[in-house]
Amino acid sequence: MLAIGRGMMSDPRLLILDEPSLGLSPKLTDELFELIGRLMETGLSILLVEQNVYRSVSIAQRAYVVERGLIALSGSSEDLLDSSELKKAYLGF
Repeated sequence: MLAIGRGMMSDPRLLILDEPSLGLSPKLTDELFELIGRLMETGLSILLVEQNVYRSVSIAQRAYVVERGLIALSGSSEDLLDSSELKKAYLGF
């Protein structure tokens, strides 16, 4: 939260977040994703690199899944959430 606040001080048009939920409790992760959603609603562009695939894709407009440095899947968040490949490989069903 502090790092996001610090980044917002310069009034950016793009905010890059690299693994912001790493090491956070589930409650703080929920708060973090709520904050990211509110920031997106203001029109701020956010590039989110995150291990939590479902949470990330569920708030994104577009998503890219990178495997071994190559884009394995890409598309709108709705398309990826419906993707059987994504569900099988990353969501466990």
